[in-house]
Amino acid sequence: MKATCHCGAVELRVTLVDEGLATARRCDCSFCRRRGAAAVTAPLGGVEVVKGSDKLAIYQWGTKTAKHYFCSVCGIYTHHQRRSNPNEFGVNLGALEDINPRDLGDIGWVDGVNHPSDR
Repeated sequence: MKATCHCGAVELRVTLVDEGLATARRCDCSFCRRRGAAAVTAPLGGVEVVKGSDKLAIYQWGTKTAKHYFCSVCGIYTHHQRRSNPNEFGVNLGALEDINPRDLGDIGWVDGVNHPSDR
């Protein structure tokens, strides 16, 4: 699958886990609830930056385990290496080409507020 930021400066080639779009989830941690994007799951080797690696910026905080990537030109979050499983990426569902998150119906939530790493 192809994923892009809004301005097109960043393009990813994404291979989702077998469950594909059914892995779509939202998170209520302090960062994700502000960002608002649902994410789908890709294995660590399932995200390839096709173009724009020089335009990708990274944001980390707290434990610095998760790495949140976004386009430094338009600001769109593209993907993140997960804190809950550093062997996975969460990919912005809205950045996937030809996918409208609304078409998936209700998307479940992950309890990021009570993450085990925060205890």
